[in-house]
Order: sequence, then C-alpha cells, then structure tokens
Amino acid sequence: MFCQAQQNDFIIAENYFRNNEYEKAIQLYKKLYNQSPYNTTYLQKLITSYQETEQYITAENLLTQKLKEKPNLSYLYVILGYNFERQEKTKDANENYQKAITSINKKANYGSLIAGLFKNYSKLDLAIEAFNKTMEINPKANYGFQLAQIYGEKGNFEQMFESYINLVDKNENYLNNVKRYAGRYLTDDKENENNILFKKALLRKSISNPKDIWNDLLSWLFIRQKQYNKALIQNKALLARDPDNLDKINSLGKIALENKDYETAKECFHLVIEKTNYPKDKFKAINNNLKIAVATSQPDIDERFNTIFKEYGINSKTLFTQIEYANYLTFTKNNPKKAAVILENALTFTSSNLMKATIKLKVGDVFVFMGKFNKGLIYFSQVQTLFKNHYIGQEARFKVAQASYFKNDFTWAKAQLKVLKGSATQLIANDAADLFLTISDNEPKDSTDTGLKEYAKADLLTYQNKTDEAITILNNLITNYKGQPIEDEALFKQAQLFIKKKQYDQAILNYDKIITLDPKGIYVDDAYYNLAEVYNYELNNSEKAKEYYQKIIFDHPASIYLVEARKKYRKLRGDDV
Repeated sequence: MFCQAQQNDFIIAENYFRNNEYEKAIQLYKKLYNQSPYNTTYLQKLITSYQETEQYITAENLLTQKLKEKPNLSYLYVILGYNFERQEKTKDANENYQKAITSINKKANYGSLIAGLFKNYSKLDLAIEAFNKTMEINPKANYGFQLAQIYGEKGNFEQMFESYINLVDKNENYLNNVKRYAGRYLTDDKENENNILFKKALLRKSISNPKDIWNDLLSWLFIRQKQYNKALIQNKALLARDPDNLDKINSLGKIALENKDYETAKECFHLVIEKTNYPKDKFKAINNNLKIAVATSQPDIDERFNTIFKEYGINSKTLFTQIEYANYLTFTKNNPKKAAVILENALTFTSSNLMKATIKLKVGDVFVFMGKFNKGLIYFSQVQTLFKNHYIGQEARFKVAQASYFKNDFTWAKAQLKVLKGSATQLIANDAADLFLTISDNEPKDSTDTGLKEYAKADLLTYQNKTDEAITILNNLITNYKGQPIEDEALFKQAQLFIKKKQYDQAILNYDKIITLDPKGIYVDDAYYNLAEVYNYELNNSEKAKEYYQKIIFDHPASIYLVEARKKYRKLRGDDV
C-alpha cells in the first residue's frame, strides 16, 4: 500500500515537473525523498526543481548535508558543481567537478554515473574524462558506445569512429551494433569526409592490431559505397583463413548482381562453384552466372546452358537452371513454345509444392507472353489458391491482375490490385498501387474510349520485349488522345523505352513535354528526377543534372525522390549545401 502511494505521488510529481510547475513538484519530491533518502532519482529531481525556482542555497545545503552524511556518494559533487555553475560561480563549480573526477580513483563503480551526469549537463569533455578514467582503472569496463556518442555530439567524428572501433576491438560481439550506429554517419559516397575518416580509423587499427573483424568492417564499408570489387578483396582475405566466409561471398555476389556489377558478381559465384560443399549453393551460383551471361548478351549462352545440362543432367538438381533457360528462351530468344515444354517437364522433377508454384508462375508468364491469357491465368490462380498468405501467393495475385489488364478485363484487374495495395511485400504493393492508379485514372466511362486498351497493348509489348512496337503504339496514343489523362502516362512510358534504347534526346523531349503539359501533374517530379539522372549518368552534364535535382529539392519537397535528389545535388556541388 505504501509503495503504491509512493508511485502515485511520483507520477503526480513528474507531471508537475514536465509542466514546469516546480513549486508543486518540490512538495512531492521532498516527501518522496524523505521517505526514500537513498533514491537518486528523487534527489536529482528535487535539486533540479530547486534550481529551476532559483533556490540555489537550499539545493546547496541539501547536497552539502548529504555529502557530510555519506562522503562516498561522490557523484553528488557533479550536481553540486552544476548548482554553482547555474549561479555563475565558475571557480566553485570547477572545484566540485574535479572532486568528482578525482573520486573515481577510489570509487570506480561511480565512474559511469559521474560521466552520465556530466553528459546530462552538457559537460562533454568532463564526461569523456570520467569515462576514460573509469576504463583506465577498470580495464574490463567498456564505455565505447557512450564515448562515441559524446564525440558525435561534439562533431568530433574522427574520435567517434575510433571509439566505435575500439569497442569492437575489446568485444567483437558489438560488431552489429557498431555497424548500425556508425552507419548513421556514413553514405554511399566514398569521397564523403566521414567515410574517409572511418576507413582511415579502420586501416590504422588493422595495422596496429590485425584481426579478421577489420576485413569484415572494411567489406561492409565498401558494400555501402557500392565498391563491390574492393569488398570482394576483403572477403577473399577472410576466406583464406575461414572457409565459412563463403556465405558472405555468395551474399556479396547477389548484391553485386542486383546492382549490375556483373564482373564482381561473376567472380563471387565462380568462387562459390569452386569451393562450396553444398550442391544447392553450387547450382544457384551456376544459375546466377547464367543470368549474368544473359544480361550481358554473351554470344555463347545456348552453349553454356547445354554444357550444364550435359554435365549435370536435366533433373531435380538443375531445376532452377531449367527455369532460367525457359526465361531466356521466352524473353530473349522469342521461343516461348520450347520454353513451355521445358517447364512442363520440370514440374515432374519435384514434389515440393513451393517449387511447383515457382515453376507454375514461370509457365504462366510464358503463356501471357504468347497472348494466351486464360492459360496463364489458370496457372497463376492455382498458385494463388494454394499459397494464399505466402509471398508467392501475393506474386501470383499480381500476375492475375496484370494478365487481366493485358486482356482488357479492367474490372477484375482492379479488384485484385485493390487487395494487393496493402501487401506486406513492399515491391508488390508499390507495383499494384501504380497499376491500380493507371486503370482508375483512364478507365473508359460512358462507352467513351480513353486509350487505356491501347496503353495496355503497349504495356504487353514492353513485357514481350518488343520495344519498337510499343513505342509506335504509344506514339499513336500521344497523337490521338491529346489533353486526356492518358497522354502524360504514354509520354512517360515512351521516355523509359527511349532510355532503354539509349535514345536520350528523345527521352528528354518526352520529359519536357510532360512538364509543359501540366506543371503540377502527377508525373512532373518523375520527369524532373529522370531528366537529372539522364544528364548526370548518361550525358555527363553535371550542370543540367544539378538544375533538375534542384527542381525536386525546392519545387517538389514532398517528392519521393527528395532524399536522393538532395544527396546527388550535394555530391555534384562538392559541398554540404
């Protein structure tokens, strides 16, 4: 009952304190402190309330009396010193601060509390001194995180990174936390000052105290900076000492593949193929290298697939390779009939429902490519029914919606997309929302043709890699539906296809037309951002790129591109504007 009453008083006191009603708070904190004189929270809140009401002498008397009763409570010197500082009695304040620091020699267990109080009072240099002294007296103590945060507050990033690295040096279990906290100060720009400071701190430590952990951290930094080849060098060094590091090389290969660094990805997967003891990993790596061959249009792709099938057979081991081959035959070689036969045969090699679902989705894709939408829908629907709450079921539902859209069944497509907009899989949710808006904004009303059917036809041709035909359809749309909502969508899609064909001048013309059509239209910030990207990365015109990034930053602050635009604009300027 007594504890409950104390708790209630404390809640009321805290409420007074937060609302700056310090006189009322004092009455309750005094009562609480008298009941529990060893509770430091009550004492500190009471002292602060006295200070906020300028009752400095009362606060001083209370602290002095407490120190007389309990001289070992040396952390109170910090509070007393701050009480003097509030009165601008600098000499008295510093004397008490030094008493607190000196007391750590005898009472090291109060060291972190003393340092914490200094930090709370923004006495950051004293907090650093207190933490360092505590660790010096007790080598097992590790306040690297606290020190790093203080150095960060001071803007001393070099010392901050050194503290984080020293923390890992003492205990490698802190590695993931250090990555998380240090990562807040790093960017994907290798020329960024903080990135350089972090790298230098790592290199210094790796020379003075070599450990595998420094290779790991350097690899992590290089991956952030998209320097995948340098990350691979670090991982190779680790692999030479630890065969288990092959998993990290495999992961690096996947990241490099996603970011189109095909040379590094290929080298990663070659290492996996050569050294792994797990057939599943080996075949996935083989498959990824085949994807790279397709993506880079290698002349001997058919031969490569056939070599794999000759060496390992057409069986359960090479299922993913069979799927990739079918994908290549359909979307690159325009031979969907042969692909369908391969996939139907692949279904006989597995009893796994998930694997069967993966193959069925690809069979459905092949039929959609051929324009046999109903057959495709059968396969997609089977997967959707079997895996309702699984990500593959969500993917199947999207493919149902997309195929329905291609065959102009817009009502059914919208019904599926409406459900998918809330999908847990962000990529599917985003794609679903985009297609839903395209249909909703351009659906035929009152039997009036809005061009949506022609637009869906252009989308299908794009899906089929028939880029020139899609551009022609979109050209007709732009001509025949001027002033209608479909016009800017057609211009935007056509611009994307022009970029695919490296016809950058044509793409720029389209983006300019979108901006001219309606300066407040929904595609305007997309147009500005894509213009900036074309000038920045394809035409190497940094001045024009800056101009369009600026448009996003200053004219479209709510844009989804704002963060990226600001980062790239700063990089082009070479400063921190």
